[in-house]
Amino acid sequence: MTDMPQTIDDFDARLAGGERVNLGDKLGKVVLVVNTASQCGFTPQYDGLEKLWQDYKDRGFEILAFPCNQFGGQEPGSAEEIDAFCRLNHGVTFPLMAKIDVNGAGEEPLYHWLKASAPGLMGTKAIKWNFTKFLIGRDGSVVRRYAPSDKPEALAKDIEALLQ
Repeated sequence: MTDMPQTIDDFDARLAGGERVNLGDKLGKVVLVVNTASQCGFTPQYDGLEKLWQDYKDRGFEILAFPCNQFGGQEPGSAEEIDAFCRLNHGVTFPLMAKIDVNGAGEEPLYHWLKASAPGLMGTKAIKWNFTKFLIGRDGSVVRRYAPSDKPEALAKDIEALLQ
Protein backbone atom coordinates (compact mmCIF):
# COMPACT_ATOMS: atom_id res chain seq x y z
CA MET A 1 0.00 0.00 0.00
CA THR A 2 1.34 3.41 -0.91
CA ASP A 3 0.73 6.83 0.59
CA MET A 4 0.93 8.38 -2.90
CA PRO A 5 -2.47 9.68 -3.99
CA GLN A 6 -3.90 7.57 -6.78
CA THR A 7 -6.73 9.66 -8.25
CA ILE A 8 -8.12 13.18 -8.30
CA ASP A 9 -10.46 11.95 -5.55
CA ASP A 10 -7.58 12.37 -3.10
CA PHE A 11 -7.57 16.18 -3.40
CA ASP A 12 -9.51 19.32 -2.84
CA ALA A 13 -8.92 22.82 -4.19
CA ARG A 14 -10.25 26.35 -3.83
CA LEU A 15 -12.40 28.26 -6.27
CA ALA A 16 -11.34 31.84 -7.05
CA GLY A 17 -13.81 33.07 -4.42
CA GLY A 18 -12.12 30.93 -1.74
CA GLU A 19 -14.71 28.14 -1.48
CA ARG A 20 -13.10 24.74 -1.00
CA VAL A 21 -14.26 21.98 -3.36
CA ASN A 22 -13.70 18.23 -3.07
CA LEU A 23 -12.22 17.03 -6.35
CA GLY A 24 -13.73 13.62 -5.66
CA ASP A 25 -16.85 15.21 -7.14
CA LYS A 26 -15.02 15.02 -10.49
CA LEU A 27 -14.90 11.21 -10.53
CA GLY A 28 -16.91 9.98 -13.49
CA LYS A 29 -16.03 13.09 -15.48
CA VAL A 30 -13.23 13.91 -17.91
CA VAL A 31 -11.22 16.79 -16.45
CA LEU A 32 -8.64 19.12 -17.96
CA VAL A 33 -6.36 20.77 -15.41
CA VAL A 34 -4.35 23.77 -16.63
CA ASN A 35 -2.18 26.43 -15.01
CA THR A 36 -3.05 29.79 -16.53
CA ALA A 37 -1.87 33.39 -16.71
CA SER A 38 -3.49 36.57 -18.02
CA GLN A 39 -0.38 38.27 -19.38
CA CYS A 40 1.26 35.41 -21.28
CA GLY A 41 1.75 34.78 -24.97
CA PHE A 42 -0.43 31.70 -24.48
CA THR A 43 -3.27 33.66 -22.83
CA PRO A 44 -5.38 33.47 -26.04
CA GLN A 45 -5.71 29.75 -25.23
CA TYR A 46 -8.49 30.83 -22.87
CA ASP A 47 -10.62 31.11 -26.03
CA GLY A 48 -9.87 27.50 -26.97
CA LEU A 49 -10.46 26.30 -23.42
CA GLU A 50 -13.86 28.01 -23.43
CA LYS A 51 -14.72 26.34 -26.74
CA LEU A 52 -13.81 22.91 -25.30
CA TRP A 53 -15.95 23.71 -22.25
CA GLN A 54 -18.93 24.70 -24.40
CA ASP A 55 -18.55 21.69 -26.71
CA TYR A 56 -18.23 19.03 -24.01
CA LYS A 57 -19.56 20.28 -20.65
CA ASP A 58 -22.93 18.61 -21.18
CA ARG A 59 -21.19 15.28 -21.75
CA GLY A 60 -19.27 15.19 -18.45
CA PHE A 61 -16.25 17.39 -19.19
CA GLU A 62 -14.82 19.94 -16.77
CA ILE A 63 -11.94 22.39 -16.74
CA LEU A 64 -9.95 23.28 -13.64
CA ALA A 65 -8.02 26.45 -14.52
CA PHE A 66 -5.49 27.45 -11.85
CA PRO A 67 -4.00 30.94 -12.27
CA CYS A 68 -0.29 30.93 -11.39
CA ASN A 69 2.20 33.78 -11.11
CA GLN A 70 5.40 31.67 -11.07
CA PHE A 71 6.39 32.23 -14.71
CA GLY A 72 7.61 35.72 -15.49
CA GLY A 73 5.12 37.30 -13.07
CA GLN A 74 2.44 36.98 -15.76
CA GLU A 75 -0.49 36.57 -13.36
CA PRO A 76 -0.07 39.39 -10.83
CA GLY A 77 -3.75 40.20 -10.26
CA SER A 78 -6.17 39.34 -7.50
CA ALA A 79 -8.77 36.62 -7.94
CA GLU A 80 -11.37 39.26 -8.78
CA GLU A 81 -9.12 40.91 -11.39
CA ILE A 82 -8.24 37.58 -13.00
CA ASP A 83 -11.88 36.52 -13.12
CA ALA A 84 -12.99 39.85 -14.64
CA PHE A 85 -10.18 39.75 -17.23
CA CYS A 86 -11.02 36.20 -18.33
CA ARG A 87 -14.74 36.83 -18.60
CA LEU A 88 -14.42 40.21 -20.33
CA ASN A 89 -11.58 39.43 -22.75
CA HIS A 90 -12.10 35.73 -23.43
CA GLY A 91 -15.74 35.04 -22.58
CA VAL A 92 -14.73 32.43 -20.02
CA THR A 93 -17.71 30.82 -18.31
CA PHE A 94 -16.00 27.81 -16.71
CA PRO A 95 -15.09 28.31 -13.05
CA LEU A 96 -11.64 29.66 -12.26
CA MET A 97 -9.76 28.23 -9.32
CA ALA A 98 -7.75 30.16 -6.73
CA LYS A 99 -4.25 31.31 -7.69
CA ILE A 100 -1.66 28.69 -6.72
CA ASP A 101 1.98 27.69 -7.04
CA VAL A 102 2.62 24.68 -9.30
CA ASN A 103 6.32 24.23 -8.44
CA GLY A 104 8.46 24.53 -5.34
CA ALA A 105 7.94 24.27 -1.61
CA GLY A 106 4.49 25.87 -1.73
CA GLU A 107 3.17 23.91 -4.69
CA GLU A 108 -0.44 22.78 -4.60
CA PRO A 109 -0.58 19.06 -3.61
CA LEU A 110 -2.72 18.36 -6.70
CA TYR A 111 0.14 19.55 -8.89
CA HIS A 112 2.67 17.40 -7.05
CA TRP A 113 0.51 14.38 -7.96
CA LEU A 114 -0.11 15.51 -11.55
CA LYS A 115 3.62 15.98 -12.20
CA ALA A 116 4.51 12.62 -10.65
CA SER A 117 1.74 10.86 -12.60
CA ALA A 118 2.64 12.38 -15.98
CA PRO A 119 6.21 13.70 -16.18
CA GLY A 120 7.15 16.03 -18.99
CA LEU A 121 9.77 15.70 -21.69
CA MET A 122 12.67 13.46 -20.72
CA GLY A 123 11.01 12.68 -17.38
CA THR A 124 11.08 16.22 -16.02
CA LYS A 125 8.49 16.80 -13.35
CA ALA A 126 8.56 20.59 -13.02
CA ILE A 127 5.99 22.69 -14.81
CA LYS A 128 8.02 24.74 -17.28
CA TRP A 129 5.51 27.46 -18.23
CA ASN A 130 1.92 28.68 -18.19
CA PHE A 131 -0.79 26.59 -19.88
CA THR A 132 0.69 23.16 -19.19
CA LYS A 133 -2.31 20.84 -19.36
CA PHE A 134 -3.21 17.51 -17.76
CA LEU A 135 -6.09 15.35 -18.96
CA ILE A 136 -7.78 13.15 -16.36
CA GLY A 137 -10.06 10.25 -17.24
CA ARG A 138 -13.40 9.32 -15.73
CA ASP A 139 -11.63 6.98 -13.27
CA GLY A 140 -9.79 9.99 -11.81
CA SER A 141 -6.33 9.04 -13.07
CA VAL A 142 -4.02 11.16 -15.23
CA VAL A 143 -4.19 10.15 -18.88
CA ARG A 144 -1.78 12.61 -20.47
CA ARG A 145 0.28 15.76 -20.02
CA TYR A 146 0.34 18.43 -22.75
CA ALA A 147 2.89 21.18 -23.35
CA PRO A 148 1.99 24.88 -23.09
CA SER A 149 2.27 25.14 -26.89
CA ASP A 150 -0.39 22.43 -27.39
CA LYS A 151 -3.50 24.41 -28.27
CA PRO A 152 -6.74 23.38 -26.56
CA GLU A 153 -8.39 22.43 -29.89
CA ALA A 154 -5.61 19.85 -30.40
CA LEU A 155 -6.90 18.02 -27.30
CA ALA A 156 -10.43 17.57 -28.67
CA LYS A 157 -9.78 14.10 -30.12
CA ASP A 158 -8.38 12.82 -26.81
CA ILE A 159 -11.29 14.36 -24.88
CA GLU A 160 -13.79 12.82 -27.31
CA ALA A 161 -12.21 9.38 -26.85
CA LEU A 162 -12.50 9.62 -23.05
CA LEU A 163 -16.10 10.81 -23.23
CA GLN A 164 -17.20 7.75 -25.24
